[in-house]
Amino acid sequence: MRTGAAADHAGCFHAAMYYGSEAELAEALVPFLLDGVATGEPTLVSAREGVSSVLRAALPADSGVGFLPGEEYYARPAVTIRAYRKLLAEYVAEGFEQVRVVGEVPAEAATWDWWARYEAVINEAYDEFPVWGVCTYDTRSTPSWILDDVARTHPRFAERDGAHRASPSYAPAALLGERRVPAADPLQAGPPVFELRDPNVAFVRQALAAHHGGVLSAAAFGDFQVAVDEVTTNAIEHGLPPVTVRLWRGETRLVVTVTDGGAGPTDPAAGLLPAAKARWAASASGWPTSCATTSPSAPVRTAGAPSGSPPASRPGGRPPRFRLCARRFRRVTPGSTLRIQVNGTCVPLRTQRDDHHPCGGLLPGW
Repeated sequence: MRTGAAADHAGCFHAAMYYGSEAELAEALVPFLLDGVATGEPTLVSAREGVSSVLRAALPADSGVGFLPGEEYYARPAVTIRAYRKLLAEYVAEGFEQVRVVGEVPAEAATWDWWARYEAVINEAYDEFPVWGVCTYDTRSTPSWILDDVARTHPRFAERDGAHRASPSYAPAALLGERRVPAADPLQAGPPVFELRDPNVAFVRQALAAHHGGVLSAAAFGDFQVAVDEVTTNAIEHGLPPVTVRLWRGETRLVVTVTDGGAGPTDPAAGLLPAAKARWAASASGWPTSCATTSPSAPVRTAGAPSGSPPASRPGGRPPRFRLCARRFRRVTPGSTLRIQVNGTCVPLRTQRDDHHPCGGLLPGW
């Protein structure tokens, strides 16, 4: 049986809570957490250290409240949904009828578009579970325009006295359908390392391998390539030409954008809900991706910036192997010379036929 304000509610009871001081935070959430423990419900805090430390200090010792690593749980929206759905399913399988969670979604301008969509879709993504979630937002540091989105993505607000009030501007579907073009990464102010027009996926992989510059560790770069593969594949298979792939490289991170001529995903939850296939694998792989859901020619951006990653070195000394699809290079014949311009440098490539490639590709020789 469910308890508290969610007693008569089926599914996800999703609320936002604003606070303007540490005292207000503790005043609102300590009773919520202790009531959950007292009724035998799994009661969790998933927040960054600032919020977690305030609540730990305000709770009695051995309170029974569980603390999850918020930085890990809120690393990427698709990863967050996958982790919570797994956790909630486990609690339900054990027979619990309600789970209480205090969460802290990153409310930062650079990534808010991802998290606004997250807040909008979890009303559906978690609705099969008896979860009572309270999302905390610090009004001292959260921009007003983000707070406006919070009101549009949360059905209700939790007050400090334990009461709840409906959000008059709640409209998650409208937010998901807006033409939101993500803000450009600062690296994009300069020229890209390369720009590829209508490449195939193998070509993009090899171009990344040749020009990532050792910014990421070998393991991190492998994951990054998977994310770029997924985004590029979706642009080729589900978008419209031209498909353009660009790479920017900083001292500690990479930014790739993939743009096509299509109108964007028709499903506004693409990349977040398990049923939405578009870009799901790329998002779930741990690399952030963003796009405008309805804006034509809006880029999907994939960025990799793991902190403290040691420089990677490409094993061996052979140059990268590029396979060029014969369907796009109809006039190229085996033994001819191609010139590919990368970052202002023309690279001559001798070609040979690769009959094992499904489209009869031309594989540059050495």
